[in-house]
Amino acid sequence: MSSKPVPEGHYVKLPNGHKIHYLDQGKGPVVVWLHGSGSGASGHSNFKGNYPYLVEHGYRNIVIDHLGYGYSDKPDNIEYPIELFVECIKQTLDHVGAGKYTLVGNSLGGAVALRFAVDHPAHVEKLVLMAPGGIENQPDYFLMPGMAKMKELFMSPEPVTEARMKAFFQSTFVVNAACVDDELAHERFELMKLQNPQVIKTMKVPNMADRLGEIKCPALGFWGMNEQIMPETGILKLAKGMPHMRMILVPQAGHWVMIEHRDLFNRMTLDFLKNG
Repeated sequence: MSSKPVPEGHYVKLPNGHKIHYLDQGKGPVVVWLHGSGSGASGHSNFKGNYPYLVEHGYRNIVIDHLGYGYSDKPDNIEYPIELFVECIKQTLDHVGAGKYTLVGNSLGGAVALRFAVDHPAHVEKLVLMAPGGIENQPDYFLMPGMAKMKELFMSPEPVTEARMKAFFQSTFVVNAACVDDELAHERFELMKLQNPQVIKTMKVPNMADRLGEIKCPALGFWGMNEQIMPETGILKLAKGMPHMRMILVPQAGHWVMIEHRDLFNRMTLDFLKNG
């Protein structure tokens, strides 16, 4: 048994000097997975129920840990604007030899995917977004109930334990608490120990709502109807703002649609990749 909380794949030292960790599995058209933010987040932990399905169905899956997360570098002497996340993803994909790809992103990863599609449209074939960030002003996010719960967990004098972290994810990110099992809580808790607070403290994600019209590729959006992190005004911003966006609204679902409704997400994503 490996003592690592999540599987270890490949590392690349980028031209910008940062080292990024990624998994590279399967053969075929390239699908790139971009995870969300938060303590202990990583590519595998976010998408372990999803990318193996696409490996089975003939796709090459690149699952990246953002700078500041997972097994990637975590410099504590820099700031983390969205441009830096995009740059790290682009340089990683250049390294693996991917020229065109579908980007799949939730939350922060969705914001990075949107910005990537604006900055590098020639490389993005399709987008799959799950309640992406980057389409509201920052104060609007802090009004959401999930943000209050997050503050309560991480700002309280009481230490963050694995049990408290699990309870937080169960009450905030999903409707069906059974979707957050001990394994997921353990992965996140162990990876949190590797992190420093700099990335969450200095992360800058602008409101890109007025640039959505620039994204011309086909896009598929998922949005849980019990979302506690992202304001639901984002639904129509995406649906009306992106000329080729199809939205799937998922009942009995929170922020982690791809975890909570894994089979639906996998089937719909595969259909979209094959048929548009």
